[in-house]
Amino acid sequence: MRLGYDLTIEQTQKLTMTPELIQAIQILQFNTQELETFVQDELMQNPVLEYDASEGKKEIEVSKTETLEKKESEEADFDLREKVKEAEYDDISYKQWEYNKDHDETSFEQFVSKDETLEDSLLLQLTFSSLRGNDMKIGRFLIEAIDDNGYLTVETEKVAKAFGVCEETVERVLDVIQTFEPSGVGARSLEECLIIQLAAKGLLEDSVEYIILNHMQDLGENKLTKVSKATGLTVEQVQLVADLIRTLEPKPGRRFSSGDTVKYLIPDVIVEKINDEYEVLTNEGTIPHLMVSPYYMNLAKQAPGDEELSRYLNDRYNAAMWLIKSIEQRRQTIYNVVSSVISHQKEFLDNGPKYLKTLTLKQVAEDLNIHESTVSRSINGKYMQTPRGVFEIKYFFSSGVTDSSGEGMSSNSIKTFIKEIIDNEDPKKPYSDQDMVEILGSKGIEISRRTVAKYREGMNILSSSKRRRY
Repeated sequence: MRLGYDLTIEQTQKLTMTPELIQAIQILQFNTQELETFVQDELMQNPVLEYDASEGKKEIEVSKTETLEKKESEEADFDLREKVKEAEYDDISYKQWEYNKDHDETSFEQFVSKDETLEDSLLLQLTFSSLRGNDMKIGRFLIEAIDDNGYLTVETEKVAKAFGVCEETVERVLDVIQTFEPSGVGARSLEECLIIQLAAKGLLEDSVEYIILNHMQDLGENKLTKVSKATGLTVEQVQLVADLIRTLEPKPGRRFSSGDTVKYLIPDVIVEKINDEYEVLTNEGTIPHLMVSPYYMNLAKQAPGDEELSRYLNDRYNAAMWLIKSIEQRRQTIYNVVSSVISHQKEFLDNGPKYLKTLTLKQVAEDLNIHESTVSRSINGKYMQTPRGVFEIKYFFSSGVTDSSGEGMSSNSIKTFIKEIIDNEDPKKPYSDQDMVEILGSKGIEISRRTVAKYREGMNILSSSKRRRY
């Protein structure tokens, strides 16, 4: 065996991720907000690129993109000036936006009113209260220390030291605030919150107050017999107390706005039933419509001898066209994926959640002859509007079990069956997990008791012992 160093020529094949390919993958994965942010950054960096506001009312035809791709592949190295002369940008997809004076009027319907927060409501009530002077300042301080759920987050002792008054003064001011609406606001614990609400309704009795202060956990675990023995009340009476407590609001402040901006969900695709068939429509409002700036195209024609300017504009033009093509490819991929999902989940759209089937990324990938990772990126953070509501596209991808007919049944579908069984059970004799296994088995759904328990806990449904009523 000879050891040494040699220079050899070797031919190999490998996949290289170009910057353009990386960008296309990122664009596919972006949700609507991320895509808009990315496009805004590109508009700042690329002067050739412009946002075409007039395109919001038009659909981009796939055939245009296919023609564009073909032309780009045939003319990989092109001269920008020749490109301008050939195309002249007669295509309606790239016409410059024109100002419309009819749309210049501002309407009040374009604005939303500011939602009232809990703090706003309490400060308004404080203004009309009997508190004055330093008590008013203490009241304002206490209100500002109340969280979004309506609970006081500061100790009265610390407030007293801060204002240089006795703790009894702070307690007196707090008592006034605790009479404000919503009832229960300003409490320092769940027990105090419930007691304030019952007192305001005139329903606070010694036995009820004792149960709230000493047996809240037992009520939560439905240990009514234990509470009955401790209080001397019958189990039926304890049950009535528990029912009364359930009518109260444990978080009195949550019906108010938190002060954050209201966020609206805009679906990426819309599914409509037309002539007994489900049609998939792309929501054009979620797709940024871009065009190449006519100004820079004219600049290229006016400077035929400036080679450096021509090279710069040529690079910017390539980047702009690649971005436009990537956005259109993203739209088409999402459309194709949703169309495949709809073909698998037609029974869900016809009959409801109980008919949701199991669906995997691999199934859709095989339908479209693309990679699973492409399917995953195309459904990430995307939403679909259907006749049955708006769903994240991921909702339709779930594991499950096989029913008696051999078809897959989604875990979400099984959860719907479990909830339906529990809603129709006898409250005095609730079904155990094993009972539900047998009921589901009679429907042709073979499932283990442990799986039923997992699904039930996932829906925050208590066990049969804690659901039982007396």
